Amino acid sequence: MLSESMEVFIREHEEEALELLRTIARIPAPSNHEEKRAEFCSRWLKEQGAEGVYIDKALNVVWPAVIREKNGLEVYMAHTDVVFPDEEELPLKEEGDRIFCPGIGDDTACLVCLLLGAKYLAEAIREGRLEEVYPSDRPGLLFVCNSGEEGLGNLKGVRNICEDYAGRITAFCTFDSQLDKIVDQAVGSKRFKVTVRTKGGHSFNDFGRENAIERLAGIIGALYRIQIPKQGKTTFNVGQIQGGTSVNTIAQEAHMLYEFRSDRREHLDYMQDQFDKVIEQARAQGMEIETEVLGIRPCSGSIDPERQRTLLERACMAAAQVTGQRPQTGSGSTDCNIPMSLGIPSVCAGCYRGKGAHTREEYIEKSSISEGMKVVFGMIFG
Repeated sequence: MLSESMEVFIREHEEEALELLRTIARIPAPSNHEEKRAEFCSRWLKEQGAEGVYIDKALNVVWPAVIREKNGLEVYMAHTDVVFPDEEELPLKEEGDRIFCPGIGDDTACLVCLLLGAKYLAEAIREGRLEEVYPSDRPGLLFVCNSGEEGLGNLKGVRNICEDYAGRITAFCTFDSQLDKIVDQAVGSKRFKVTVRTKGGHSFNDFGRENAIERLAGIIGALYRIQIPKQGKTTFNVGQIQGGTSVNTIAQEAHMLYEFRSDRREHLDYMQDQFDKVIEQARAQGMEIETEVLGIRPCSGSIDPERQRTLLERACMAAAQVTGQRPQTGSGSTDCNIPMSLGIPSVCAGCYRGKGAHTREEYIEKSSISEGMKVVFGMIFG
């Protein structure tokens, strides 16, 4: 349950949270180019009185809020990047209880809820109330506005945090997605760029020469004939194809982006083996093929089941006090993949209500922001 001071803080700062949401949502932050949001979040935290805030080499905004020699360190984060490549201000509009903006739910709303949690703690520290809101028998506390969660960001932000604080992290929570969902199992993935090259030529004069697009299409067809394992969940996808020069040119080069995912490590190994076989068979036919690994997200490692269960129950209770029911739990691909692969108990909890994630029509319900703050406060301070 939240304390009275937390409830009062959330009520008094709901409008501030919404205004902060409107401001951050407009700031462009494509993966690997989160500089503008990182600078804003760093400045904002310092203005709230958070001391020791820094931006690391991965463009994470890090606040080591409470550092203690004993009891380890708990990490709480929300990612700054969005899936959209916009480099100019993102479009935002409001209709009734809804705020529309690309990336406003995933993950800007969660980021704002985390920032308000940091503000609450900063005020308590400044007023000498740290023991009241975060007792000395609790672990150290690290707030992170992290980079690189989406797409080809390849989880660069959380990777860097786990490297910089290696051996000290005892629990990890990222805020991402909606209020009724919690991820407690990691879906691993591998992503590739596959390029095919041929001699090419004129579509009429050189008719009959190998066409890179046609050859690539054959590889795609073979990949789509792979039989996936029946246990657990394993998927694959070709998400992008590019190539060729013109309608009357036999394509000299074509490439695709391909990924496979699974919630089981052995099935990732199986999909890797099947992918390698398709590529080698194509090379055996004389094709010039280049493969490049674009991203790897690991599955869960060996995590103490009791510690994981305890952390999951904390997250479920934090969400249930808002929604009135136990949230859905399951597997997903989130920032948790990295700490989970290292054996660190981890969960991903949501902070908003809305729809349209990863579309330009995405929206959140304004009335859910206070609920999201309650989840964050319940998880960190409850």
